[in-house]
Amino acid sequence: MIIIKKIVEKYNNISLILRIFVGIVIGVILAFVIPDAGWPATLGDLFVGALKAIAPVLVAVLVMSSLCSGSAKLDKRFGMVIFLYLITTLIAAFVAVIASFIFPQTMVLVSNASKQAAPEGLSEVMHNLLMNIVVNPVQGMANANYLGILLWAVVIGIALKRAAADTTKTMLVDISEAVSQAVRWIINLAPFGIFGLVYNSVSSNGVEIFADYGRIVALLVGCMLFVSLVINPVIVAICLRCNPYPLVWRCLKESGLTAFFTRSSAANIPVNMELCEKLGLDEDVYSVSIPLGATINMDGAAITITIMTLAAAHTVGVSVDIPTAFIMSVLAAVAACGASGVAGGSLLLIPMACSLFGISNDIAMQVVGVGFIIGVIQDSVETALNSSGDVLFAATAEYYAWRKAGRKLPDFISKKHKAIKTED
Repeated sequence: MIIIKKIVEKYNNISLILRIFVGIVIGVILAFVIPDAGWPATLGDLFVGALKAIAPVLVAVLVMSSLCSGSAKLDKRFGMVIFLYLITTLIAAFVAVIASFIFPQTMVLVSNASKQAAPEGLSEVMHNLLMNIVVNPVQGMANANYLGILLWAVVIGIALKRAAADTTKTMLVDISEAVSQAVRWIINLAPFGIFGLVYNSVSSNGVEIFADYGRIVALLVGCMLFVSLVINPVIVAICLRCNPYPLVWRCLKESGLTAFFTRSSAANIPVNMELCEKLGLDEDVYSVSIPLGATINMDGAAITITIMTLAAAHTVGVSVDIPTAFIMSVLAAVAACGASGVAGGSLLLIPMACSLFGISNDIAMQVVGVGFIIGVIQDSVETALNSSGDVLFAATAEYYAWRKAGRKLPDFISKKHKAIKTED
């Protein structure tokens, strides 16, 4: 027992990124050495099965606990922060849609995917959307109908906020933490699951599958960099009417860098809190907006969900027109706001977006498996974008209030510019 405990401790002390990389390498090697072995593929199936089991519960409890525990005693700065979180997430999803049409992607799934029947038109898509939303909540949980899960989680969360006792709200938060911990345990075993998925993919399709994965990674990272270095600075410049890059670079350096390696927005909350204090922000506002941002400010998650879903649609033969894709991007933005603040959390919401196009949950979870294979890069960049944005927009809302009050911006922003005057 002591030996097993020591092995587990040594395993946990190794970086998850390094463990996943080792799992990928071993999977590729064994696929060439013993291509007909069945047990590695079983590990991949177990990993995907565990994700399929926990994902609906995760979505439900995260959304309910977030809504029922929220605070309403905040001023206009908080409202502006929430607006910036949501609008940038939506813009990020639109960017991903445009990029996916300019550079359409397909992927090699873990097993052969049958062709899916394409929706006949926008009316059919909307009908399916509405019917999936009003499904029985128990049935939605059992069948992993994420549209229904999301709606009922919102309804119940708002109802609990109005009617539940504090002890009930505390219990729901505890349940949310417990489910998140269960997800962390599953993701901690991701190297074994990814080893099995890589083995199965390479033994069945050869190493050329990594060319497809590489193109998807390039598109994902390219969109995230565009949002981080172009879209977000433009929004900050519009609000503050100054050069946005000193603030953008500082958030990327002090928040994005650590988030890149931790790959968890939730784990980066203490770092963001400390940075907000350095930036001179109001603690009463950022103490609420930063934890909330770890849940709803999900630009990178919206990009991941959108690109992976459209790649899945292209792979299985679903023809997607531009209006339908933009409807899906709105859904992706909503879904991203429920993404878990742990590594790989956004991948668990891909099936909800896939359901809009009638793509089965089995195929959608295979796409999730592909996401974990490329997650060493994708999830690191995604988390850096998300977490640095939490501080960036909290600071933007605060400094906007300073500007309206005629107060000078911090020196690191305004030292190269004339003092900003209040508009008459």
